[in-house]
Amino acid sequence: MNAPPFTLPRITALLRQAVPRLLEGVVAPLAVFYTALAVLGLDGALIAAVSWVYAGVLWRLVRRRPVPGTMVLAAIAITARAALGWWTGSAVVYFLQPELGTICISMAFLASVRLNRPLVQKLTLDYIHLPSAVLRHERVRRFFARITLLWAFVLLANSAVSIWLLLHQSIGTYLLVRTSVVAAISGAAIAVSVYAFRRMLHRLHTDTPAAPAITAG
Repeated sequence: MNAPPFTLPRITALLRQAVPRLLEGVVAPLAVFYTALAVLGLDGALIAAVSWVYAGVLWRLVRRRPVPGTMVLAAIAITARAALGWWTGSAVVYFLQPELGTICISMAFLASVRLNRPLVQKLTLDYIHLPSAVLRHERVRRFFARITLLWAFVLLANSAVSIWLLLHQSIGTYLLVRTSVVAAISGAAIAVSVYAFRRMLHRLHTDTPAAPAITAG
């Protein structure tokens, strides 16, 4: 039985949904922390980072907009990181925590593929909307499984590089080099992911039968 016809979103529309949320949840917190660290020191950076995340959650609640699960997890994680970093007074401890957490996440990514519940699909739905008919398609399921595997190894690579830099270089060098290396690795993975996603959408458009034309009787 053929699947019912459905309309697939354009890649540009999906990016318009995803980019603002990625900037808010990933890029901006890092920029806030690095800027505050240079200007205010470690304590000021910790306060600024925590304040930014909770301000984002509060803003959504006040405007009665849904709070993505990734934002809730980020708020919990950064609270724990900041508390431990403040208690130890060590920037190394603060930066080491997310790297260890990233390794755990990469393991969860690998396990989710084994369980046929790829985590990239769940995280993607926090940022963009895909019709249920699209998500049920076998080609889409294979795509998310493969991309989840890709990002599991990307996260492991980023963490390995970051931990080595953190333990062998100064904080300033760590921030500079780590940002560049992680950006390069992640940028390449993003390019591969977007290309694969576009190719998958194109194939879905090709596979989807056109709706029958209605002729006047």
